[in-house]
Amino acid sequence: MYDVKSKKAEEFIDDQEILDSLAYADAHKNDRELIKSIIEKAREIKGLNHRDASVLLACEEEDLNEEVCKLAMEIKEKFYGNRIVMFAPLYLSNYCVNGCVYCPYHYKNKHIRRKKLSQEEIKQEVIALQDMGHKRLALETGEDPVNNPIEYVLESIKTIYSIKHKNGAIRRVNVNIAATTVENYRKLKEAGIGTYILFQETYNKKAYEELHPTGPKSDYAYHTEAMDRAMEGGIDDVGCGVLFGLNMYRYDFCGILMHAEHLEAAYNCGPHTISVPRICPADDIDVNEFDNSISDDIFAKIVAVLRVAVPYTGIIVSTRESQKSRERVLHLGVSQISGASSTSVGGYVEKEKPEDNSAQFERSDERTLDEIVSWLMDLGHIPSFCTACYREGRTGDRFMSLVKSGQIANCCHPNALMTLKEYLEDYASPETKEKGLKIIEKEIEKVTNPKVKERAKQNLIDIEKGVRDFRF
Repeated sequence: MYDVKSKKAEEFIDDQEILDSLAYADAHKNDRELIKSIIEKAREIKGLNHRDASVLLACEEEDLNEEVCKLAMEIKEKFYGNRIVMFAPLYLSNYCVNGCVYCPYHYKNKHIRRKKLSQEEIKQEVIALQDMGHKRLALETGEDPVNNPIEYVLESIKTIYSIKHKNGAIRRVNVNIAATTVENYRKLKEAGIGTYILFQETYNKKAYEELHPTGPKSDYAYHTEAMDRAMEGGIDDVGCGVLFGLNMYRYDFCGILMHAEHLEAAYNCGPHTISVPRICPADDIDVNEFDNSISDDIFAKIVAVLRVAVPYTGIIVSTRESQKSRERVLHLGVSQISGASSTSVGGYVEKEKPEDNSAQFERSDERTLDEIVSWLMDLGHIPSFCTACYREGRTGDRFMSLVKSGQIANCCHPNALMTLKEYLEDYASPETKEKGLKIIEKEIEKVTNPKVKERAKQNLIDIEKGVRDFRF
């Protein structure tokens, strides 16, 4: 039976509740009065429950769909402004003991080169990322208790934070590793991670078990309850996601909102981020074997409805998506994107030969970080390399309270401009730097607090003199 506060996976993600919600959405997808009332509820910017959001996702009334998209843009602007946070993944190892049928890291795959970075190799990867301008990483590794034990992950985090090359520094390490114990989550918290990220892949238990036939990840309940253990271990910034294309998208959309509702109800803090990856080609993985793929139109609608349903939660789109696809959803609610990513182990230092492929998936957006920064500015966005909230202790419910009150903008906007200025001074091409300086000059005037504006302007001058790492 559905119980949002229960810590049992099959009770807070209840199959019958999802099926009932989808049936309700189907029955009301053309009910204009109900849909209008849900949109009006969303205008209060307090979020929507999974059933109301499912109705919006199923809605077939084009003018009302356009109204949802318009509201998504307004909410994104209200809470996140025109800022887009930048990050890159760092793959440490592709050794894995799981049998996931959609991932080339599955243990039966003999085509890819298995590789695990040494601490010296991690250092070189981090220097390469710093020399691009990155400040925030998402650490990735396969599940293998022998090759990738928690001690290896902890040592790697320590190495990453220790490296200061020229003006570069990684200021926030988010971690995407397999579901683990409360004790190990406590160790990750003590190591100073930012967000703990774990994708559910699909919330449909039957489909989940078919997609994960062997290995530790095959335990649906243990995997689904991972965020509860992370919270119990002291990690209050968690990132959820599903891999769209593995299962019916409306089912998983409903499931991810139920997961967010559960975390809010049980821990007074929903997910810090939600990621929306779509399945894409990879070594020995044929995407045509998965018949639940979604179109660009549906993908954009998912992002828009997510934004109105969880207005305070960051939405992430990676380089799985093409430039065209990312451009379409940026203004609908996306707040973070990856840039110049490598999904290979050691891929930032050494370009792999095709026969030695260690990549997890093919990228659709292969532009350099400078090209992406320039593109974002052309679209009217501020590329942000800010990590201030995590480092100032503004995490979990403390972060959410500032977002809900609107006060976070007093920090985020000037922090974004200052970190962009660092990027322009240290890494940008002359054309990108010229463009960025004009944007900073314009955007700094939008800071409403006079004292913050005055201090930020002085900090921008000091950055030109070589001083780094200002933050509000």
